Amino acid sequence: MSDKELSFEQSLARLDEIVRHLEKGDLPLQDSLTLFTEGTALLKRCNEMLDAAEQTVVKLKKGPDREPVELPFEDE
Repeated sequence: MSDKELSFEQSLARLDEIVRHLEKGDLPLQDSLTLFTEGTALLKRCNEMLDAAEQTVVKLKKGPDREPVELPFEDE
């Protein structure tokens, strides 16, 4: 499964796994670089998904003049 096919939650879980491996510090350099590269791509993808979700929320919240109104998120 490629990074683009992972859900946001799956991407975060994989990022967590990568961080744990890298923090151990017992991987060969090439393996560390490979994981770092994968983690960087996952982080970029997560940020893109968050940006898209934010745009959807803003688009769905329109004011009386039909212009988007950005409202703070409220704690439940």
